[in-house]
Amino acid sequence: MTQPPGQQPPQGGFGAPYDPQPGSYGPPPQPPTQAAGPYGTQPPGPYGQPPQPYGPPAQPYGQQTPGGYGYPQPQPQPPGGPGRGGRFKGKPAVVVAAVLAVCLIVGGVWFATSGGDGEKKPVAENSTDAKQSSSSPLADEGKGKAAVDPDTAEKLNAGRKSGEAKVLWIQKNGVDLPRNGSDAYGPWIVGDIVVKAMYRTVSGYSTVDGTRKWSLRLPSDVCAAPTRPTADGRIVIGIERGTASDAPCESLQMIDLASGKAGWRKSYERPGLWDGLSDVAMAINGDVLTVGRTSRTDAFRVSDGKALWGRLPGNCQPFGFASGPLGIAAASCQTEADDHKEQLVERIDPVSGKVLWKYKVKKGWQVDQFYSVSPLVVSLRKGEKNWAIAVLNSDGTYRSQLAGGTDDYETRCGGDLLTRGKNVDNCLGVAADADTFYMATKPEYVGSDMTNAVVAFDLGTGKSKWKVAAPAGQTVMPMRVEGGKVLIHMGATKGKGGGIMSLAPTGGALQPLLRHPASAAEVERGFSTPRVAYVNGRSLLMHAFVSADTDEAEIAMKTMISFGG
Repeated sequence: MTQPPGQQPPQGGFGAPYDPQPGSYGPPPQPPTQAAGPYGTQPPGPYGQPPQPYGPPAQPYGQQTPGGYGYPQPQPQPPGGPGRGGRFKGKPAVVVAAVLAVCLIVGGVWFATSGGDGEKKPVAENSTDAKQSSSSPLADEGKGKAAVDPDTAEKLNAGRKSGEAKVLWIQKNGVDLPRNGSDAYGPWIVGDIVVKAMYRTVSGYSTVDGTRKWSLRLPSDVCAAPTRPTADGRIVIGIERGTASDAPCESLQMIDLASGKAGWRKSYERPGLWDGLSDVAMAINGDVLTVGRTSRTDAFRVSDGKALWGRLPGNCQPFGFASGPLGIAAASCQTEADDHKEQLVERIDPVSGKVLWKYKVKKGWQVDQFYSVSPLVVSLRKGEKNWAIAVLNSDGTYRSQLAGGTDDYETRCGGDLLTRGKNVDNCLGVAADADTFYMATKPEYVGSDMTNAVVAFDLGTGKSKWKVAAPAGQTVMPMRVEGGKVLIHMGATKGKGGGIMSLAPTGGALQPLLRHPASAAEVERGFSTPRVAYVNGRSLLMHAFVSADTDEAEIAMKTMISFGG
């Protein structure tokens, strides 16, 4: 067990000088590579000084968002660092066309693999084979068991005021975890079941009352997972290949999220020292799972586990995809310096691995996160302090860059908060529609409370359109655009419950969709950096990292809380 680490990366506003000169980077390969685009300096916005960092942004049910603090691993930090903040420095941030990409970084170094054509093919393992029984997933006798804290929920609801939602259920951890605690992956929502994976168990719970619908025990620790499941409710998670403390993350387990039934299991080889050390980035595009690492990606069919493709021709390889309908990926190129500092944004056919277009990022900058796929908005990093946001057209050509002004901004992404698995499509605090990008400013203290604002940017010009402040003493984080409005998670503060709000595309006043009860504010504040889901009128907060000082505190720790009408 351990306390969540306090080593959070520096936060702030974007807008470091990402100003590549107009023109080509040389003869483009086939398919043609787009020039970086004339990123000229844009005027700073009229905003004030940045606030202090706070909890991560919320996500809808079925989308993963980092929540807890991960235990720091003894690894160097990659160029650009894991930080998710920085000030624009009076220059525009480059917003790369919105696609969620997965970033594979080992600490702080982009590693090159020594693997080649002679590497071993993935090895299939039948999870129901009797010979594998000792290491196969096992159904748990937990169906119908209430993994909840009904007494606390009842007491909190007794103080509920008119117009406030109910506490539907509260889940306690109930597990004595290893010394360093454990990441929690999810939540994934399928019908009326919410699923999370933690340590050596994947469990499904009723979204209505929190009772356990099914539980699947795994042979080893969960070490990676995609942000989203397939449209028909299946997911493939990464698990360690064995229970030794140094077991590699190189096994895959397919699971039906509705029934909890384990499907195919497969291991894949990770040749070379750097591949073995790099984090794993997983994504699902249709019926295709991609498993990215620093210098390559392997693709498998979700339905049956068939290996589709691996290392692609050439010296540039995708290292992470964004889950969703399009195959948008970040790629790095192995140069003579063997540093992978030349990077690309690519559209790739997930079934065949064919590259449809490429956008070349200015040398020295790394693809950090995909904030949106359609429109395509990309976060770029250079070193620990330089941050830019770029917008691309659907064909991979340059559209605009965001000008952040003097405000500081904050997002919370999986790589910031998890110890294993570094997807780049799971940030909270950002949202986009066809014409506008919405982002949260970094919270700052006003008296003894923290507060912040939401800023809207025109994707055509990169300039800010409007700014809406959070209610006094509270913080707001954009989640997604739905029904033409921006859904926003509002955090709780002392004596005030949080909730789900909405904003019109023109700004104006925040409109409440679900008000969490003030009587539950102190419990809600215990979820300081949660993953947040909202669907069918219910909200859910979940810790992404579970740990405490003592075994007793760890077992009693509240790990999920749900609110509804």
